[in-house]
Amino acid sequence: EKQVFQLRAHMYQARSLFAADSSGLSDPFARVFFISQSQCTEVLNETLCPTWDQLLVFDNVELYGEAHEMRDDPPIIVIEIYDQDTVGKADFMGRTFAKPVVKMSDEHYCPPRFPPQLEYYQIYRGNSTAGDLLAAFELLQIGPGGKSDLPPVDGPTDMDRGPILPVPLGIRPVLSKYRVEVIALEHRILIQPSSRTTRKTPTSALWSSGSKCPHPALDNQHTFASQDLPENELLHPPLNIRVVDCRAFGRYTLVGSHAVSSLRKFIYRPPDKKAQHWNMTG
Repeated sequence: EKQVFQLRAHMYQARSLFAADSSGLSDPFARVFFISQSQCTEVLNETLCPTWDQLLVFDNVELYGEAHEMRDDPPIIVIEIYDQDTVGKADFMGRTFAKPVVKMSDEHYCPPRFPPQLEYYQIYRGNSTAGDLLAAFELLQIGPGGKSDLPPVDGPTDMDRGPILPVPLGIRPVLSKYRVEVIALEHRILIQPSSRTTRKTPTSALWSSGSKCPHPALDNQHTFASQDLPENELLHPPLNIRVVDCRAFGRYTLVGSHAVSSLRKFIYRPPDKKAQHWNMTG
């Protein structure tokens, strides 16, 4: 028996991806395969933690089998991550698999199963882990009323993004404004990016104090930026730090990199003034 569905792939974010370029970064995009169809997210340049925030819709997906079989054991979704090169074909970065949450036409689109929640899917490159994908997938049966019976795709809308649909409200995480501050005090012995293991100090104007010692102080370099991050701390992306050797004509070479996988212990929460006042007066 033929069953017709619509697949919605809510591709929100990936983190800790493989660095495919010599700069220590990548230009990642995701390709989603389901049955005989495939679609791609947009390419995001120079990042290891891309936030695609994109909904991919697969229409008229035809599956054959009993309705209860489709609901309990839907086909597997394959997601592959690639690095887009300016010349030549894209480079494979990793792969993961997911099963969609299935809604039959006679079921209501309501909690606790719907809307689906974002989940982390482990990305593999061969036998090695290569990051995580934060996404949600739902397979919706199209009943006698056609697509009009499907739940609407609720905002937000962004006219500047053209045909690209964002992840709907209710699935995308709730964001709050954070101020990310980094204070760089010192970097230890650095290795020159060549075959010789000699010490070299980056000459970046951001860090440079003119010192050629192997442990150059950074003159208490303090940098900060405002960033919208999920209120759920488990969904925060890692903080990636790169050390580069700046050279003539605007060229630079990667010296090394480090990722702070969790920022939870660094989060500062201002004290609740009302609670303080109650404690003092109570």
